[in-house]
Amino acid sequence: MLKEAHTYRRIIVPITLVISLLFAFVPAALAATYAQSPSLHLFGPKQHYLALGDSLAFGFQPNGDFTHGYVNDLFNDLQQNGTKDVKDLGCPGESSITFINGSCPFAPAGTPAQLAAAVVFLKANPGKVSPVTLDIGSNDVLRDTTITSSGCTINQTQFDADLAKLDTNLTMTILPALLGALTVKGKVTGSIVMMNYYDPLQNVCPNTVPDTQTLNQHLAADVGGFGTIVDVFGAFGGAGVPNPNICTYTWFTLGCPTSTQPPDIHPTDLGYSVIANTFAAAIPPD
Repeated sequence: MLKEAHTYRRIIVPITLVISLLFAFVPAALAATYAQSPSLHLFGPKQHYLALGDSLAFGFQPNGDFTHGYVNDLFNDLQQNGTKDVKDLGCPGESSITFINGSCPFAPAGTPAQLAAAVVFLKANPGKVSPVTLDIGSNDVLRDTTITSSGCTINQTQFDADLAKLDTNLTMTILPALLGALTVKGKVTGSIVMMNYYDPLQNVCPNTVPDTQTLNQHLAADVGGFGTIVDVFGAFGGAGVPNPNICTYTWFTLGCPTSTQPPDIHPTDLGYSVIANTFAAAIPPD
């Protein structure tokens, strides 16, 4: 599951439209209405940066470039403020369920669950890790939307159930464990910064936007009291349709002046840079 493991990199294969939608479908979120909890102090960069999440944290692109993700870009920024290294545990296909229990679809057999690996790293470096960035949740609800040639249909009942499970996993297990591991002698020593999701489908399936906004409302509420949310949805252009940024910030170019075959929902270099800048704006220099 470690991003720096070259054998892990090599097992990633080109992803078709159908498969790529299985990895990071659910889009995105509300604007900066959801600020960090006022009771939490935001820490500046420390010696280690820990990145957690799904294919976006991993930095997946369908052209085989896995070196220009938002984690790489953000680390470059954090280095200017003293950060020495980054541990990226992001795994394509990760959901909140596999984050806790293991068996991420693209992790080598026997790889520990991402949450367990994160806690081990934090406890091995007490007081020396900040920020901890997180993107998780899109793969929890991916099965609830079906994409066809004529548009998108959403199983709303299943979406609501999966969203409730995501809330429970985040608020009862993932976020408490991370915050607990960041706490040394009763004091929190680092920041958890979680992103919301953009909506790569909004130009061809505008009906996905309300559920994307609902997802992100829940993410913002879940992280309250544990960390802060950053507004990637807004940075990618928000809810308006058509949204021209989707054509340049992602590989999902259906309905755009130029298109790739097959389209893919992951960010381009430019899109990952936008995500990194959104994170960076929420992290104080010291």
